[in-house]
Amino acid sequence: MRFKNPGERFVHRQVAGLAAVAALTCASAWANPHSEPTAGAGAVSAVWAPKQLNFNYRGFTAIYSCDGLQEKMRRILLRLGARADLQVRGYGCTRLAGPDPLAGVSIRMNVLQPAVGQARQAMPAHWEKVNLLTDYNNRDPVDASGDCDLINEIRHQVLPLFATRNVDYSATCELHHLVPGGTRLMAEVLVPDPGAAADSAIR
Repeated sequence: MRFKNPGERFVHRQVAGLAAVAALTCASAWANPHSEPTAGAGAVSAVWAPKQLNFNYRGFTAIYSCDGLQEKMRRILLRLGARADLQVRGYGCTRLAGPDPLAGVSIRMNVLQPAVGQARQAMPAHWEKVNLLTDYNNRDPVDASGDCDLINEIRHQVLPLFATRNVDYSATCELHHLVPGGTRLMAEVLVPDPGAAADSAIR
């Protein structure tokens, strides 16, 4: 049997009690669901750089609806530091509703890259630590583990488009079985300082 999760994700039902076990075994790893600003705020000069990607998702731990994948990817891209005017559209979808094994998204966005020399349009930025599995909805380990294949694809297709450092990644994906605590993707990403973010939003 399967059950439906937020973001129109469909995963296979696990044995009873899995959530309770996961909460005990993974509590320390998931104790802080929020991103943490790192030292050096304002120490980086950065510029917006255009990026685009046709993101193809092919996973077996979960299947997403086309709309659900668009919503999830938009949220993740913003968390990684993409500018708010990004465009995320359905790509390769074959169904109007429900889980689609060929769901994908077409992405057009601007991301911060370190400025080289005295580049024009440079703005003050800083490194911020993000955790893509726990940064929203206070997700528990069982629910987050359903995104194992998606996190794996994001690590290899999407993350290289961003300026990052100190990437901490692991993905343990098993067919028809969730592995709580076996998947993580944390990194420090470039984000504009608060004042610079407001200025860029009105350009």
